[in-house]
Amino acid sequence: NIWKIYESGDMIISICNFKGGVAKTCSTMNIGAAMANMGHRTLLVDLDPQFNLSTSLGLMDPEKSIYHALVKEDELPIYTVYEGLDIVPSTIDLNKAEVELAGQFKREEILGKLLAPFAKQYDYILIDCPPSLGLLTINALVASDKIYVPVEAEYLALKGFSVLEQALSKIGLLLDGIFVTKYDSRTVLHKDIATALREHAGGRVFKQVIRKNISIAEATASGLDIFRYNPGSNGASDYKKLTEEIIANG
Repeated sequence: NIWKIYESGDMIISICNFKGGVAKTCSTMNIGAAMANMGHRTLLVDLDPQFNLSTSLGLMDPEKSIYHALVKEDELPIYTVYEGLDIVPSTIDLNKAEVELAGQFKREEILGKLLAPFAKQYDYILIDCPPSLGLLTINALVASDKIYVPVEAEYLALKGFSVLEQALSKIGLLLDGIFVTKYDSRTVLHKDIATALREHAGGRVFKQVIRKNISIAEATASGLDIFRYNPGSNGASDYKKLTEEIIANG
């Protein structure tokens, strides 16, 4: 069993988008793996009740999850994926969290307080947010130093990004970075969307795009990040370069 729970970063990053299917979870996993491969101690936090990040890394039905820490006031359950990369998993129980936390004092700060004791143990903490602006997502954004948004190279995804940006601005938050996923340079629409994003968001759009690559989907289905599944793939190259940009941007 590769999972070992702890008894028990200087930077907390939320990966956020209201639209599903934009490679949010996949990007959280592969950026985190790239950071660990570069020697940065990294913690992934699965804050999505769909718990795809947890299952994508092979962690099925953990005894404790982020739900127990948020609602039951248990210790933050941290499991090791491999040396340098850890995860706080989610389970379907997290669906109940927003209702159960609704009456809590300063409920939007609960996650930040849970992460605070661990911040110096990690160079980076990445939070995979739910695809909505509910209490869980607000907790992630409040706890974060940076908010990064993956945007699929499709028209509806571009519209969804605009909605997200407007929603965050209404609660006093700004997006720090945007990166394009599922990109095909042979497609005029994809080029136009990338251009439109850069015209709208300027320097906040990372230069590196994540190209469409079957190895990324295969890796996720295999319970592995792209670097362990196919380190010579375009997907591995793209996520490595994007992660280098993210680190330089910090």
